[in-house]
Amino acid sequence: MFVVAVGLNHRTAPVEIREQLTFTRHGLPAALERLHAAPGVDGCVILSTCNRTEIYISCQLEENGYRAGFDFLSQSCQVDRKNLGCYLYTLNTHHAVRHLFRVAAGLDSMILGEDQVLAQVAEAYELARSTGTTNNILNTLWQQAITTGKRVRTETLIDRNTVSVSYAAVELARQVFHGDLKGRTVLVLGAGKMSTLAARYLKDKGVTTVLVSNRSHDRAMALATAIGGRAVRLNALEEYLSRVDIVISCTAASHYILHREQVARAQRQRGDSPLMLIDIAVPRDIEPAVADLPGVKLYDIDDLQQVVLANLEERQQAARQAEGIIAAEVETFFRWLGSQYVVPTIIALKQKAEAIKDAELARACNRLGPLTPRQQKIIATLAGSIINQFLHDAVVNLKQAALTPRGHLYAEALHELFNLPVEGNQEGQEAATAVEGGKR
Repeated sequence: MFVVAVGLNHRTAPVEIREQLTFTRHGLPAALERLHAAPGVDGCVILSTCNRTEIYISCQLEENGYRAGFDFLSQSCQVDRKNLGCYLYTLNTHHAVRHLFRVAAGLDSMILGEDQVLAQVAEAYELARSTGTTNNILNTLWQQAITTGKRVRTETLIDRNTVSVSYAAVELARQVFHGDLKGRTVLVLGAGKMSTLAARYLKDKGVTTVLVSNRSHDRAMALATAIGGRAVRLNALEEYLSRVDIVISCTAASHYILHREQVARAQRQRGDSPLMLIDIAVPRDIEPAVADLPGVKLYDIDDLQQVVLANLEERQQAARQAEGIIAAEVETFFRWLGSQYVVPTIIALKQKAEAIKDAELARACNRLGPLTPRQQKIIATLAGSIINQFLHDAVVNLKQAALTPRGHLYAEALHELFNLPVEGNQEGQEAATAVEGGKR
């Protein structure tokens, strides 16, 4: 059994590609079931955030997992596999495990150490588990990834000095307006976590008026009340666009909610007053052609890279400590994974050897004719000794290999070489769990 990962993130693909591969929470169960039904896929989890889309597949053959992942992503975004391939990365079992642990710890995020991704990892796992697309391997992997993410934050405090995407968006606005947002009017589109953080940061930086608009007007009113702002309805956006200085947008919409024509009409009423729009949603909320309008500056989530370099030194020191924690957790996971193969393999190998021994003993005794009990015992002991000595080195080496990332590879090689019937061996799974001494 292997675990492979196929995906893309903010380092390998620009936002215009990433937004084509996002999955909404509402659409994820059907996507998971579709991927799970693909040939060679035994289990799967999809992690989809604004900065990454990654699928983790448990499979009997790595090639089948990679193929299923590529085909699924290509069909989901309706992009040819060749055109999509330059943005995707594929990770084999060891690299996939380490990568997931780093993601959960916030080490692979645009903002080093950010804590939102841990909740996203946990949510992705819970959704896949409740949909029925995980298995024993993926359940243990994701549970340990979540535990690792929590441990890193507790022991290194890497998230203590970090900034969020929302904070970076506000800092970008401060840079554009020469460090001073006092007296400015800002329109926040969306009322989720990132929009809420942005609204609070804006108030802290001295913004005079914060307007909040959301598809659910009740949620917009709740956020506006909490920050001392004002809720406005989405169908009145153009009216307010002519009055604001900054727009920060982060909704869960699957389509643009601000179009070029809308902004153009608002600009005509603004005269020479500049308008700054920061779109931190994926998929994007604001039509990219808006950037062509005179007096309009449009930024997307990829433009925040320079902002997040602030306060990086302390987080990098914490990240180095976190890498040590992750290395230990990866080793622990592979000891468990190796045991899942090693114990059932040893049991199956000994059972097959015993079956061969018993059959050959019976055949030999029939040919020898009547034997005394003592003679039968001597022959049986001899046959058993030969089998045990022959298997001794293989069993010892296999147990040692179980402590390394290669353990499952040795076990699978023995499955193939000796045609061992260990797949689905429940007793072996229970025995493997017992080997770990109740650690899980």
